[in-house]
Amino acid sequence: MTESRLATAFPAAPSKLARAITGPLLFLFILGDVLGAGVYALTGVLAQDVGGALWAPMLLALLLALLTAGSYAELVTKYPRAGGAAVFAQRAFRSPLVSFLIGFCMLAAGVTSAAGLSLAFAGDYLATFVEIPPALAAVLFLAVVAALNARGIRESLRANVVMTVIELTGLVIVVVVAAMLLGGGGGDLARVGEFPAGANPALATLAAAIVAYYSFVGFEVSANVAEEVRDPARIYPRALFGALITAGVMYLLVGLAAGAVLPADELAESSGPLLAVVEASGAGIPPWIFSLIALVAVANGALLTMIMASRLTFGMSEQGLLPAALGRVLPKRRTPWVAILATTLVAMILTLIGDLALLAETVVLLLLVVFISTNVAVLVLRKDRVEHRHFTVWRVIPVLGVLSCLLLLSQQSLRVWISGAVLLAIGAVLHLVARRTSGRSSASTEDATSEAASTDAATGSEGTEGH
Repeated sequence: MTESRLATAFPAAPSKLARAITGPLLFLFILGDVLGAGVYALTGVLAQDVGGALWAPMLLALLLALLTAGSYAELVTKYPRAGGAAVFAQRAFRSPLVSFLIGFCMLAAGVTSAAGLSLAFAGDYLATFVEIPPALAAVLFLAVVAALNARGIRESLRANVVMTVIELTGLVIVVVVAAMLLGGGGGDLARVGEFPAGANPALATLAAAIVAYYSFVGFEVSANVAEEVRDPARIYPRALFGALITAGVMYLLVGLAAGAVLPADELAESSGPLLAVVEASGAGIPPWIFSLIALVAVANGALLTMIMASRLTFGMSEQGLLPAALGRVLPKRRTPWVAILATTLVAMILTLIGDLALLAETVVLLLLVVFISTNVAVLVLRKDRVEHRHFTVWRVIPVLGVLSCLLLLSQQSLRVWISGAVLLAIGAVLHLVARRTSGRSSASTEDATSEAASTDAATGSEGTEGH
């Protein structure tokens, strides 16, 4: 991977959004979104496929995620604009329909994830502290997230710093208590190399990598705040790869800790596997602490996801793929308030539907489609030269990225494929409606312009005759 030397500095391109994101803030933004809430529940699911060898699918998923991350690093630094994958698709394929559908995949995945996180926030974890109807709690939670989002990207990311530190602390606690147990002669380190009886280690690792890959999803969200990053050519690649590797190391350590402390069957049966690990260690940490950490992790994931969704909506409106009204920003805060309002309302509606299990599974499918588009876009846009320096990935990386996504797609069930196809069909219909509306507006503008020109010409003739 190299950095293009077309110029020595990145020009400060004009933008309606404030460039307020520094390197550390971006690093914590990506780390917080990648860590998310999934790791607190995924450990038990992984144990069903790979037994105590939890580290194996996590390592494979990290390597697969880094492939597509390389493509994002090149395109984000080459075209640092809000809109992310949708903007890349528009530049590469020159098809408004393709660009819209890629953006729609991101929107559908992001808003659905936020809705699911709000329901998770309003469930058993919140019930540990206060009793409130889940639907009401979820809607109120999303409203608070929207208010923080609208207040400003800097304020949102400052909150993310605190929440990321808290959720990272929770993972560190798991690793430390496991190390203490092993140091005292407890646990069984040999379990971390044991697969389920009769399982093929390679096939089991591949099957579990699909679940583990979901735990790394989130890095793509950062592409939608590129327009608000200071000097993205220098900052973005460092923050992206640094955050992914940091998250990967933490996942590997947590996987080793969990596999050594508890047998695989106990991890698989637990709905809170990391809490079970902490309790089994005998460290004496109160259970409510992990409920609080889980709430913070969920809240952080929802905040970062809604930042992505609103910035993506803003970017697509700027590209003419969505109504122009969604590009309006607050005068002083310079945040896309209409986009924030629209995406929050959709997320609230989804929370009220209640059953998001199928949509949650479809999130992975939609994001893999986005990743394929982004990897292909890197290759297509290699001939497009820009006048500022940017990160350049080795050509083989996006090729391997496409192959990795196809490999993971091949593991999806028919039910998920049908769900994804329905969502894309809805997106296609919305795009056609938007194009017709835009066409009518353009026609009306042209008619008005023509009529005005005719009036001016007539007025000019009468004026000449009067003289």
